Amino acid sequence: MTGTRIAALGHYQPAKVLTNHDLAAMVDTSDAWISSRVGIKTRHMAGPDEPVDELAAHAGAKALASAGLTPADIDLVLVATSTAIDRSPNTAARVAARLSMGSPAVMDLNVVCAGFTHALATADHAVRAGSASRVLVIGADKMTAITDWTDRSTCVLVGDGAGAAVVVAGGADEEPGIGPVLWGSVPEMGHAVRIEGSPPVFAQEGQSVYRWATTQLPPIARRVCERAGVTPEQLAAVVLHQANLRIIEPVAQKIGAINAVIARDVVDSGNTSAASIPMALSKLVDRGEIPSGGPVLLFGFGGNLSYAGQVIRCP
Repeated sequence: MTGTRIAALGHYQPAKVLTNHDLAAMVDTSDAWISSRVGIKTRHMAGPDEPVDELAAHAGAKALASAGLTPADIDLVLVATSTAIDRSPNTAARVAARLSMGSPAVMDLNVVCAGFTHALATADHAVRAGSASRVLVIGADKMTAITDWTDRSTCVLVGDGAGAAVVVAGGADEEPGIGPVLWGSVPEMGHAVRIEGSPPVFAQEGQSVYRWATTQLPPIARRVCERAGVTPEQLAAVVLHQANLRIIEPVAQKIGAINAVIARDVVDSGNTSAASIPMALSKLVDRGEIPSGGPVLLFGFGGNLSYAGQVIRCP
C-alpha cells in the first residue's frame, strides 16, 4: 500500500469578529472572566447568509490553490461537520458544487470536535487502499448558529470557521506523511457534550470534559506518538482541538512535547469544533512556525467524548 501525505492546507474565517467586550454587553460576563477560564479573546461569527458549506468551500479552494491542483483533480471530498442544517445534499456535495468539481465521491463525517482527525484518517485509508488518489479533507463548523446566547457558560466559547487539507499519495521512497491513527470514544459519557433538539442547541458539562481531557488524554496522545515511531520530545508542533486554553496547555505539558510549538489559536478563534485543528495548523504553516517535514501531533477530542490522533509531517 502507498503511504500518504498532506500536500497543502488552507483556512477561512468570516469577517465579523466578536470580542469578549461585545459578549459582556449581551450576557452577564466580562473579559477578565472569559480570559481566566477559557483563554479566549475573540472569535469570528458567520452571518445568516454564510452557511457551513460556504465556509468549507473557501478553505478548500485555498488548500487546492496552495497544492497547485484544480478542483477536477480531486476524486474524494470529506467534510467533518456537526452544524450543517440540511441532510441532503450533504455538505461535501455542496462544496463540490461550489468548486465546480467533476464527479468526486462526497461524504460528511459527524464526530464533532474530533471530526477532522477522523476525516484525515479516512482519507489516508482511502488512498492507501487505492479507492482515491487525491482527497480534499475539510473541517467546518458554524457553532454560533447552534448557541444559546443567554448561557454564559457556552456562548463565550464558540466561533465559526473552516480548515482544509489536500491528501495525496506519497512517493515510493518517501516516509509516510500521515501516521497511523489512534481513535476511540467513551460512549457512557456521550452526554457531556451535546448538540440536541429542534432547533439544535450546543450544551456541555464543562467540568466533566475538563477532568476527562486533562487526565485521560495525555497517555492516549503519547501512544499516538509511539505508533508513529516518534517520541514526544521529537515533535515540532502539537495541534490539539482548540477547546479551551486551560485544557490545551496542561495536556500538551503532560504529553511531554517540550520542544514543540503549541497551537493556541483558540485565543483568537474560540472553539470552532471540527474546524479548529486544520485552521490552527494552516495558520502555523502560513507563519512559518513549523519546519517542512517536521513531525506534528494532531489530536482531536470532545463531542461524543470521541478522540482521534495521528502524527503528520508538516507540508
